[in-house]
Amino acid sequence: MTEKFLHYLWKFRLISEQLETTEGEPLSIIQPGTLNSDAGPDFFDARIRINNTLWAGNVEIHFRSSDWKKHGHQYDKRYRNIILHVVYEDDEVILVQEGHQIPTLVLKNKFDEDLYINYRRYMKRKSWIPCEKTFQNVEQPGIKTWIDNFTHERLNDKASSIERALILDCFDWEQTLYRFLAINFGFKLNGHAFELLAKSLPIQIINRHKDNQFELEALLFGQAGFLNLKQVDEYHKRLKSEYQLFRKKYALSPIDAHLWNFLRLRPPNFPTIRIAQFAFLLGQPGTLFDKFIRPKSLEKLHDNLIAGCSVYWETHFMFDKASPKSKKWIGKDSIQLIIINTIVPFNYVYGQINDKPAYVNKALNFLHQLPPEKNKIIKKWSSLNAAIPSAFESQAYLQLMKTMCDQKKCLECRIGDQVLKDIRV
Repeated sequence: MTEKFLHYLWKFRLISEQLETTEGEPLSIIQPGTLNSDAGPDFFDARIRINNTLWAGNVEIHFRSSDWKKHGHQYDKRYRNIILHVVYEDDEVILVQEGHQIPTLVLKNKFDEDLYINYRRYMKRKSWIPCEKTFQNVEQPGIKTWIDNFTHERLNDKASSIERALILDCFDWEQTLYRFLAINFGFKLNGHAFELLAKSLPIQIINRHKDNQFELEALLFGQAGFLNLKQVDEYHKRLKSEYQLFRKKYALSPIDAHLWNFLRLRPPNFPTIRIAQFAFLLGQPGTLFDKFIRPKSLEKLHDNLIAGCSVYWETHFMFDKASPKSKKWIGKDSIQLIIINTIVPFNYVYGQINDKPAYVNKALNFLHQLPPEKNKIIKKWSSLNAAIPSAFESQAYLQLMKTMCDQKKCLECRIGDQVLKDIRV
């Protein structure tokens, strides 16, 4: 028996209706309270009735009542207003400082033991997620609102990261947006290297050279560490010469070229191509804010994110390695990911911070208009018949996977609750 399972029984009231405390007083649950995910009592703001007295306060749950002392709760002020101690086994009388016994409820033999047996078997499954074989039986309309909440949770997580960055950047929206755009230009494998690149090369320096594509490439490839390598061809030599002037002028220090990952990437996604495309994007007229926060339509955003390469990169994927000529425009799927992971959260944060709900609503509407992402997790959810018509839902299922499934928090999951009640193992 685990405390998490006892939390589950208490939260969903999956226990006998005929209850009494260890002192024989009749007890009824009016409201189990709100589960606390941080330090402190397990459930806040519960309502119970003991005899004819209504109690409001916090509830603590343990496997054994003696765990109260093992966890040091007798010394913690947060546990002084506990109205009920819920345990599986009562092996010790617990007194508060005033010498009164804490009302105690014993759950042993007060619930269907088969439910715990089923849960243990369920958690031992080695499938992609515990409910993989039974997810299709879940009533989708019944969980839609709950699932949608994960999109807001994911947006708020991203918003918190942006707000922390804004504070460090003294609320310079251009610098922060520039940094997050860089991260997402690197996508999963090169996001960290792109972030270090952006941190080493402030947007103020970029803006001084945005009218000259060659100078932008010199700055970006130089700071990326690619120009510290041996000169390999004439273009590389020219970039390096230009960068040396900028390095001295702005007191720049490049990052290590070994940070960039070329493995498991198709040539169009090589970091050299992404840097060239990023230089192209940064060289377009207008501020980043005007191009990516103010637009009211997805079409305009998409147009503003179209990025190609300079002539040299039309015949190269890496320095000194010629390839057949091709226009290397950033792909539609990549643009969509940048909108989802950067533009939408920035609009969301801007609306929240400046009390402009139109921007928050615009961010949510963009997610509803965009198709779902194409990745392994969403493909797997779709194969289980999950309803994912847009990016709004795909963001929810990605967050569900991250915060619930990966951590096997089935007892806190609405889907897990449905499955556990009907499970046949």
